[in-house]
Amino acid sequence: MAKKVISELTGNLPVKSEHHKADICNIQTINIESLIHVIRGCQVLLDRDLAILYNVETGQLNRQVKRNLERFPLDFMFQLTKEEMENLKCQNGISSWGGNRYLPYAFTENGIAMLSGVLHSPMAIEANIRIMRAFTSMRHFLSNNAQIFQRLSTIEYHQIETDKRLDEVFKRLDAQTPPQQGIFFDGQVFDAYRFVADLIKNAKQSIVLIDNYVDDSVLSLLDKRENNVMAKVYTQNISPQLQLDINKHNCQYPVIEVHQFTKAHDRFLLIDDEVYHIGASIKDLGKKWFAFTLMRDITAKELIKKIK
Repeated sequence: MAKKVISELTGNLPVKSEHHKADICNIQTINIESLIHVIRGCQVLLDRDLAILYNVETGQLNRQVKRNLERFPLDFMFQLTKEEMENLKCQNGISSWGGNRYLPYAFTENGIAMLSGVLHSPMAIEANIRIMRAFTSMRHFLSNNAQIFQRLSTIEYHQIETDKRLDEVFKRLDAQTPPQQGIFFDGQVFDAYRFVADLIKNAKQSIVLIDNYVDDSVLSLLDKRENNVMAKVYTQNISPQLQLDINKHNCQYPVIEVHQFTKAHDRFLLIDDEVYHIGASIKDLGKKWFAFTLMRDITAKELIKKIK
């Protein structure tokens, strides 16, 4: 007798289990709105959730639908793609979904309405009534709050634009901030060159280089300074070739003073009143490991006094 009652309630679809038979009326406790998803711009319910509402196996529900497939065009029912399934998992914050390997079917409001013509049991009718009411409730909610959603979307858009502008501001500020110190490895020829070039470009008053090994490439690098910035080089040996390069350079470009100085072993670059200790000659930047270190315990003026 019990089996006959259950069969009448569910039509041709068998129930899931003996335990599930006792839960036939529990549909009233299910929050259907929470089961509705938006996929491909449509509000839909998945087959597995419909099976729970109808108190049947998902496979049985789909088989019943396939027997009446002509009633379910694509705008009534469609199968999710792998990408849609993964997106749905991410939205729900889960890594798996019941262990099913197949891609679920999604039923639109029209498709669920059509189910009422396929499933004739009292339980199916009751479930469909609740589902249709849930869709109507969701539709009214979205309609009543359309202006709020539009405002939120506008706020989100402006926030994105603001974030972009702030990122651009920070990038420009970073670009305008002169480097302080750094370590470079062999092969970083351009990085090291750009580092020194930025230091020279940011000089406001004077540049003094103390380096025992200087060639014409150093002169070219120092030409990146502003026109009103004084430049001096102190080096151990001024060869005839270097003197010729200096003379030719000074005939065309802002003058660079070059003086002989034999007391320094290390190399130093003085930018205004800051002193940098250099681990390699300027002309050999990037060929081997070296470092630029900003020396905070001495000023350029103090070091220049030692030279004189």
